[in-house]
Amino acid sequence: MNWLNTKMDEVYIRKTLELAKKGMGWTNPNPLVGAVLVKNGKIISSGFHKKFGDPHAEVEALKNFKNAPPDAALYVNLEPCSYFGKTPSCIDLIIKTGIKKVVVAATDPNPKVNGRGIKKLKQAGIEIVSGVLEKEARKINEAFFTFHQKKRPFVAIKFAASLDGKIATYTKDSKWITNEKSRQFARKLRGEYQAVVVGINTVILDNPRLGAREKGLKDPLRIILGPKLKIPKDSQVLRDDNYLIITAPVHELLKRLKEAGIISILVEGGAKTLGEFVDSGLVDKVYAFFGPMIIGGEMALSAIGGLGAAKVSKALYLKNIKIKCFENNFLIQGYSNDYF
Repeated sequence: MNWLNTKMDEVYIRKTLELAKKGMGWTNPNPLVGAVLVKNGKIISSGFHKKFGDPHAEVEALKNFKNAPPDAALYVNLEPCSYFGKTPSCIDLIIKTGIKKVVVAATDPNPKVNGRGIKKLKQAGIEIVSGVLEKEARKINEAFFTFHQKKRPFVAIKFAASLDGKIATYTKDSKWITNEKSRQFARKLRGEYQAVVVGINTVILDNPRLGAREKGLKDPLRIILGPKLKIPKDSQVLRDDNYLIITAPVHELLKRLKEAGIISILVEGGAKTLGEFVDSGLVDKVYAFFGPMIIGGEMALSAIGGLGAAKVSKALYLKNIKIKCFENNFLIQGYSNDYF
């Protein structure tokens, strides 16, 4: 019976994870959260946090119930909040509704919550089951966990290169090393991050838009590293007010972004900018796209600049690798540690 209960708890928590992902890119700096209300083995209500400032997932799942049905259980992928922020405390609503059981996947790393919500539910006599699919729950909120536990934004870097690691020829030609399907996927990645970062040379040479270009995805904040006076006035990154120009070094940059509530950044280059993050040991995740070609040449531009590793044993070694193909292109993505 305990085995069966555990398996059913996993089924419902997986549903909360599916719901949570619907808010991707819109809830920042809040986490992605989904919730389902279950009675007699059936989901009778569900909800997810749609965007920052909107009602939380638990509120959405319980909005049609003044009093919870007897024996109903609430499932949520992250510990319910226990403080009044942009919206009221979810804990107080759960207690008020009369729910007798709450199943939580992961404890909220935010110091304002961090176990306080679960403690308050227990004090109210509510049965708590926690840690169900915790690894999966941490994974979909990897940026949120990193932000609160490492006290800085989650940092992902992205580049597209030839098989020999070049992002441009010696004449600085780079269009196109990867195919349209790879580039489309890369653009969609931007919608998963709160901000995208490039160096000023990338703006001058490539004139990128740095938008998600996908219906339903939110364009990230565009951050350009370098002096403003060098950026051409007709650059696409300056098309609206959703940008910042920062001259601070990497560590100072992350400190400022943390203070501004930016929980995740996607660093797209160029080589010098990517190299600064790698050399500083501040990379959490890597997206490396490869096209089936060899550019060659000592003067061709390598994907990662900077000083680099003095020894192979000190190189940035990726873990939890996943490989995805786009016809004759492929993407290698992985993490710099076992954190997720």
